[in-house]
Amino acid sequence: MYQTGNPRDNAVFTVSELNSRARQLLEVSFASVRVEGEISNLARPSSGHWYFTLKDAGAQVRCAMFRSRTAMLKFLPKEGDMVEIRAKVSLYENRGDYQLIVDNMKPAGEGALLLAFEQLKRRLASEGLFAEERKRPLPAVRRVAVITSPTGAAIHDMLTVLKRRWPSIEVDIYPVMVQGNEAPAQIITALQRANRDARCDVIIAGRGGGSLEDLWCFNDEGVARAIAHSAIPVISAVGHEVDFTIADFVADLRAPTPSAAAEMISPDGALLRQQIISMKQRLQRAFKDRQQQRFKQLEQLRSRLRGPQHQLQNQSQRLDQLEIRLQRVMQQKIAEPRQKLARLTSVLEHLHPQKTLTQHQKNLQQLQQRLKRAVQQQLTQKQKALASGARLLSSVSPLQVLARGYSITHDQDGKVIHSAADVSPGSTIETRLHQGKLISTVQEITPDDSANS
Repeated sequence: MYQTGNPRDNAVFTVSELNSRARQLLEVSFASVRVEGEISNLARPSSGHWYFTLKDAGAQVRCAMFRSRTAMLKFLPKEGDMVEIRAKVSLYENRGDYQLIVDNMKPAGEGALLLAFEQLKRRLASEGLFAEERKRPLPAVRRVAVITSPTGAAIHDMLTVLKRRWPSIEVDIYPVMVQGNEAPAQIITALQRANRDARCDVIIAGRGGGSLEDLWCFNDEGVARAIAHSAIPVISAVGHEVDFTIADFVADLRAPTPSAAAEMISPDGALLRQQIISMKQRLQRAFKDRQQQRFKQLEQLRSRLRGPQHQLQNQSQRLDQLEIRLQRVMQQKIAEPRQKLARLTSVLEHLHPQKTLTQHQKNLQQLQQRLKRAVQQQLTQKQKALASGARLLSSVSPLQVLARGYSITHDQDGKVIHSAADVSPGSTIETRLHQGKLISTVQEITPDDSANS
């Protein structure tokens, strides 16, 4: 027991010290308690922690449940829910408030499983797993996979029904536990195996009747999702007609009992044979009645039958008239398009671009010829002018003068020497001839007497 005696019994505590001592005392004295009450003032902040008040008719206590614990719950509490909690008693030192730190919570009484069932049902329904449009019709069944206990009454009942109604259906049994903690995992594995094997046309998953706890593995979320993801249609056959599980809602079809599931996938052989016999008898009677009716009609027609020659002549004449009318109509129908085609052809020929193109080609040829003659004329004139200019240039060219025996003399500076007085004895001069040139030295200068006279 916690010892309350303390050397500081006569000392004055601060508020913080007092609250700390009170918290330690509460947490040691009430390390784990179970409390039942009604939830009120429930708050769920973004931190993930929950804060609420637990009350009954005469009192209330504040509670806190931290995120690490709330994440482990399988249901979501709400205002007004009756719950049973496991908690330790503590004290919130900042305010001096007495409170419970909750470790676990479950609905109070027998409603715990029903509440979890309803919450999971609403959540899966909101995801569309129960929608009718995703449920598939049953195919014609030649092979069925049965997921159930191999020793229960359910498998015996199903095999008995199938043998009696339609023995040709083959049965693959996938043995699983159908209650207890290990059952959901085994059922999920069996569903996955049946889909991998892909030998069956339909899957039946179920068991016989029992309490809500006994059937609880078929309320497991993992089992429900495995049924929803099955590529093969699934029939849920759990318990009795009054029993409903999550598997019933998500399966493609719900059977009220395992025996009913076997009846759903198998035609009744005896009833089918009786139906075939009845249909055969009805067909025979109908054939006989129809045959007699046809005989009567034949006799009536024979009595009314006359020689066909007159009728054939009338029909032949009518046929000839129709043929003549048809020929006229056909000729008229052919003539009208021909006339229209002729008119359109005439218009088309008049407007055809080939005609305009031909005219443009002729004009282009004429212009090319005119251009060619003009260019030739201009070229001839320019050639004559060039020859005349060449002759004129040649007549005044110094080279022509040189060709007639004349020459041109330059001094050392390249100036043309016009007179003997332009040089002196000893000067070097250059004489340009028609072909080549001469370099000379002046030795003597002779004056031009004709210039003096």
